[in-house]
Amino acid sequence: MGLDDITRRVSAAEIAAGRAPGSVTLIAVSKLQPPERVEAVLAAGHAVYGENYVQEAQAKWPAWSAAHPGVSVHMIGPLQSNKARAAVALFDAIHTLDRVTLARKLAAQMAEQGRRPQVFVQVNTGDEPQKAGILADELPGFLALCAELELAPSGLMCIPPEGRDPVPHFRLLRKLAETHGLSGLSMGMSADFEAAIAEGATHVRVGSAIFGARAVG
Repeated sequence: MGLDDITRRVSAAEIAAGRAPGSVTLIAVSKLQPPERVEAVLAAGHAVYGENYVQEAQAKWPAWSAAHPGVSVHMIGPLQSNKARAAVALFDAIHTLDRVTLARKLAAQMAEQGRRPQVFVQVNTGDEPQKAGILADELPGFLALCAELELAPSGLMCIPPEGRDPVPHFRLLRKLAETHGLSGLSMGMSADFEAAIAEGATHVRVGSAIFGARAVG
């Protein structure tokens, strides 16, 4: 199973970086995967999963979570403000807080539902106009707003520019997190998660290397 290989590589990367064993959370990205593949990974005992689409997650995770107590599901894709209610109800962590309107919606829903998923602020480390995320120089003001809203983000997330060395972006995210007293670093995917762990990642997101290639998406 791909899970075994990735788990070994995460453990080896922790050791190589002088990190404590188990200090990195492996998020198995289950979006658009056939149910039997996800069920095999669930049966193997893996507990943390990532989804990109609220509607897809709503259709499958309530039943799987009931059958596998202790499983947590993380939102790692773009989140529409009108899906904030469903996201707060369903997810244990939201990695893509990327704008003021969404912050206000999430805060309101957390207050209404009495449920507080872990939250990461997505940072646009490459200053890419087409990509979501808070720009680095706007982060202090955004975090101040989050504090006013009692959102209390636990960390930062980034997706480095495609085709470029991700390491400078991982380092920038770590520096920003340290500056603002945040411990969580959601960074690193299938192609670069070992480099991300070397730079301090606490959460890495790996999909096809665990489940196999998706037929769509």
